[in-house]
Amino acid sequence: MTRTLTCIICPRGCALTAEIVGEDVRVSGHACKRGEAYAVNECLHPMRTVTATIRVNNREDTMAAVKTREPVAKGDMMAVMQMLRSRTVAAPIRIGDILVQDVCGTDIVATRDVE
Repeated sequence: MTRTLTCIICPRGCALTAEIVGEDVRVSGHACKRGEAYAVNECLHPMRTVTATIRVNNREDTMAAVKTREPVAKGDMMAVMQMLRSRTVAAPIRIGDILVQDVCGTDIVATRDVE
C-alpha cells in the first residue's frame, strides 16, 4: 500500500510518499529525519489533537473552547467528542484550566477565558 502525505512538522511541507508493507514503512520525499518519523507515525499510529467546545452550565447559551492536552489516537476522537457532548462545566474558566481529567489518556483544557 502506498500513501502520499504532506509533512506538517515544519513550514517546508514536504510531499512524502510512504510505502507500507506490514509494520515496515519506507518513506521518500522528506528533507529531514523528522519528516520521516512523522510519515511512519501517521501510517502506523495516527494521533490527533481534538479541538471542540463544552457547554458552560452557569452561563446562558455559552460554550467554552477546549482541546486535548496531548494528541489522542485517531480512533479515539469520537469517544472524546461524545464525552464532551455529555458534560458541562462552570464558569469562570481560565485558559489552561483542566476541565475534564483522563479522557483517552489525556486531559481536556480550556483554550479561552469564560467570565
